[in-house]
Amino acid sequence: MPEIIWEAPFCAEGNNCFRFGTDSDGKAYIAVDGQEDHYLTDSAEALRTLIRDIKAGKADHLL
Repeated sequence: MPEIIWEAPFCAEGNNCFRFGTDSDGKAYIAVDGQEDHYLTDSAEALRTLIRDIKAGKADHLL
């Protein structure tokens, strides 16, 4: 398992809190707060795009 440096939780409306992280290779991670051992990983740009799309309402059912 890579050593991931997690940022403070980001909480959307309601009870949905997510954390973003990076490793020493610059790979990005996203996980539900409190469940950081179950994460998605991709490039930082791919995860930024995912978050932008969610914020734009394109995937609000995910929140």
